[in-house]
Amino acid sequence: MIPPDHTVVSRLVIRPPNWLGDAVLALPAMAALRRHFASAHLTVAAPGAVASLFREDTGINPDAVVVMPTAHRDVIKTLRDGHFDLGILFPNSFRSAWQLRRAGIPQRWGYAKSARGWLLTRRSAAPAFAEASAGKLQHHSEYYRQLVRGFGIPVNDDAPRIVASAVGRSTALAMLGWADAPGGHAPKDARVITLAPGAAYGQAKQWPPTRVAELVAKLVHDRGARCVLVGAGHDKEAGRAIETWLRANAPAALDGVVNVIGRTDLATLVALTTLSRVCVSNDSGVMHVAAATGRPVVAIFGSTDERVTRPLGRGDVLTADVFCRPCHLRDCPIDHRCMKRITVDQVFAAVSRHLAFGISGASL
Repeated sequence: MIPPDHTVVSRLVIRPPNWLGDAVLALPAMAALRRHFASAHLTVAAPGAVASLFREDTGINPDAVVVMPTAHRDVIKTLRDGHFDLGILFPNSFRSAWQLRRAGIPQRWGYAKSARGWLLTRRSAAPAFAEASAGKLQHHSEYYRQLVRGFGIPVNDDAPRIVASAVGRSTALAMLGWADAPGGHAPKDARVITLAPGAAYGQAKQWPPTRVAELVAKLVHDRGARCVLVGAGHDKEAGRAIETWLRANAPAALDGVVNVIGRTDLATLVALTTLSRVCVSNDSGVMHVAAATGRPVVAIFGSTDERVTRPLGRGDVLTADVFCRPCHLRDCPIDHRCMKRITVDQVFAAVSRHLAFGISGASL
């Protein structure tokens, strides 16, 4: 395919994926668009939950980041007011393409899915992902790369990358009690481990909070770790369950725990994972953020397929060999064996390997 002429586009808007993890996985494809349309004014128009990601250093360097309203009519007005020449859609919905058309954006590119092909002026052929039994199941990041390649724009195979901002670093250090540390850096011997015990999709993706609590107690006692619980507001219940277990069974370990679930913006989350020696996470947006900061991730997978959404970078993916996974259900209809058969000792061993190996640059 002949690459599109970048010189005829002066104002470009990109609609990134709506979920944090997907938005991180789409970063290399979006960076390729930034390189191709280097002279254009680039706006990223994203839902509030992910918009701040694009204010971090991700290689995209947009000229503007716009938080999209929730009302359909307001979205159209926001897009119309941008006077864009071209809109590129990462979401597959009919609604997102209809909004670009109603906003009067003359060029509209995306996958021709959800019966919206007639709304697009340039269509990228959606990849035919093979069945797992054929051994050709592709990672979801490739889905976004192929979207952009389908427009004739080259995309490299680099993993997503996020660099913590100065503001995020300052806030993260203050949360950990190191705001007055010399030079604004964490202690060199700090063993910070972030743990993300929640998951947006449902209970089936979560390693039981009591297991997380046992792991925390073991890391604090045996490895001298400082364990930081992170996540969104909907993960607060998991955080409370962890603290409740610790109070009843290992109260001394609470001195080594900092629970910031629901208290961080995305910039601070990026900084906290950057500060960490290791991140322990279910299949979640935090998992992908941590991997993109270059930190090793111990990822625990249950109902979802690690071949499609595993973290891209260093680390370990832990699964249990059970007949029913991946089921992709929100809640387990039986005994949650895919998660319960992953033991505390397994996760502890994986974290310990990364602690023993060490990591340069963990101090901010």
